[in-house]
Amino acid sequence: MNKKDTERIIEFLAVAAAAGALACSAACVIHSLRGKEKVKLIVSGNTKSQLSSDLLKKIRKCCKAALEEEGINASAEVSLTAVTNVEIAALNCEYRGKDSVTDVLSFPMSENDEFDVDPETNRIILGDIVISVERAKEQAAEYGHSFEREICFLATHSMFHLLGYDHEVSAEEEKIMFDKQERVLKRLGIVR
Repeated sequence: MNKKDTERIIEFLAVAAAAGALACSAACVIHSLRGKEKVKLIVSGNTKSQLSSDLLKKIRKCCKAALEEEGINASAEVSLTAVTNVEIAALNCEYRGKDSVTDVLSFPMSENDEFDVDPETNRIILGDIVISVERAKEQAAEYGHSFEREICFLATHSMFHLLGYDHEVSAEEEKIMFDKQERVLKRLGIVR
């Protein structure tokens, strides 16, 4: 995933929102939360109306803890977009060829395990996290834990994808990735 792909995702959401096809009330207007944090979380679209500021702070903590789990000391930038099931299904079809709703999509910006660095901030640019808020609510009820826990799990899961892990490659990679996710969530006190 490169910058052009990310721009296409943002353009896709903006065009669909303008056409009324998606429930994106503020077509990918970018806002950032606290510019001097270790992790700059950029929220897009109507994400701020779907996720509370407290939950966005917890997501940022999850992102930071994932970096720490990997031993990455650099500051980083991550984009976050909260979408509907319809929106994530369209993205899942376009980018993964899967015609179904999913809970989270990750769009890493790294190529060959190398990250771009924003020359103005010296932050590594990790990529984009897209979460279906609808699916997260459904899964929280299904698994018997809070919506907050589910969103934090999905953000952490996605962060490890942005950092190069892929649980679909092998059972060993899946175990490594899932163990890291659970350590991060446990360390932050985000439990089932």
